Amino acid sequence: MAGKGFTVKKNWDNPVEHAMPVEVRVPAEMRIGPVVVRPATVLAPMAGVTDTVFRRFIRHASLFAGAGVDSGVDLASPVPKCEGPGAPNFSIDGEFGPGAPNSVMGSKVEDDISNAQSGCGLIMTEFTSADGLARMRETKRRRYLTFYEDEHPIGAQLFGSNAETLAEAARIVEETGFDTVDLNLGCPAKRVVGCNGGSGLLRDLPKIGEIFRAVRKAVTIPFTVKFRLGWNDAQIVCVELARMAELEGLNAVALHARTREQGYDGQARWEWIAAVKQAVKIPVIGNGDIRTPEDAAAMVEKTGCDAVMIGRAAPANPWIFRQIAQYTATGRYDVPGVEDRYNMIRAYFEMLLAEEIATRDLPRDGRMGDPVGKMKQFATWFTHGVPGGAKLRAAIYHVHSGNDVLAEVERFFTAHLEAGNETEAVLPDRTENGPAGLEDALLVCD
Repeated sequence: MAGKGFTVKKNWDNPVEHAMPVEVRVPAEMRIGPVVVRPATVLAPMAGVTDTVFRRFIRHASLFAGAGVDSGVDLASPVPKCEGPGAPNFSIDGEFGPGAPNSVMGSKVEDDISNAQSGCGLIMTEFTSADGLARMRETKRRRYLTFYEDEHPIGAQLFGSNAETLAEAARIVEETGFDTVDLNLGCPAKRVVGCNGGSGLLRDLPKIGEIFRAVRKAVTIPFTVKFRLGWNDAQIVCVELARMAELEGLNAVALHARTREQGYDGQARWEWIAAVKQAVKIPVIGNGDIRTPEDAAAMVEKTGCDAVMIGRAAPANPWIFRQIAQYTATGRYDVPGVEDRYNMIRAYFEMLLAEEIATRDLPRDGRMGDPVGKMKQFATWFTHGVPGGAKLRAAIYHVHSGNDVLAEVERFFTAHLEAGNETEAVLPDRTENGPAGLEDALLVCD
């Protein structure tokens, strides 16, 4: 794995299938300083994935209102439109709601907890180099730090190893209007670790302490950190690091329960999330091997964590946040069908095209660029579990414009729906929950 630079794997090694806990659910909210994260679910920062289009897509795909709660969202009606200059005129509709035919029942849960607005409580940017951010022109910063008002609350994640540079980058993040700033101490990629960034810093706790103090002094917005267990099994430092973060005034910690040496192999060791939770009073966010709503609830049950963070499962199942929110509020959640997936793919692709048009007249550094490559890459995730999806992926691969990609999507799903497959559920694959065919380099998270 080391020779591959620890890029994110698209599947899980012998994943554990968790049953839905009888009593426990993902908390309705978590507070990071003054920032309310409601519900307590976080979209993990992923390079090449969590740009402004994907973040807004997830936020709106996750809209949910609990039973007996009036949050202005009717699950049986089309989801409200995205807002902002680059927002297309679309809705993510279909029969994915309380009356949908495909449903997974959980235990009976009272409906006294609501998840208002969206099932995804906090979204994060792609991880951004502090060195690059401090040096780059304002127009280029726009490309990396662009967000719209409907993305709040939103955090920006930085990586680097120089305390002064990270502090300056954090100031830029605060001035840009982000709600939180996060330090990446988890990325295992060689190009990041080689500069002593990401998980490379886990071998130098005094240096991390210096960075904590510099960034904390530089900004007033909540400051958080995401890290791994340690460099390897002989150097597990997560509990000590969490205590240091609390001592230096950080507002929350997130733990991916694997070592850097482990990369994305094997099982995430949730017992260490529990150990960190017992060691500190600030909020603890658990990360690693959450593929389904059952996994999310099981992590909370086993670790006592205050929130869950979801990474590589989100592109394959953008509804996972909504499903978690549904279970929290009602004791059940809906499984999307083919028509739901069609509406979702079309909506995301239209958002990409709209963002390209909205940024076309900006200086080169601020433009989105041609969205076709990303449309082709994400087609692999979005057609995961759809019968005959390989044919659509092959057709998309050979076209050269965004409109042609949309035409192929329309043709494929129209044929499916005319064949009477509109209510066929697309269930998560619990043994290989990550489609093949997407370039590993697209996904680098932590």
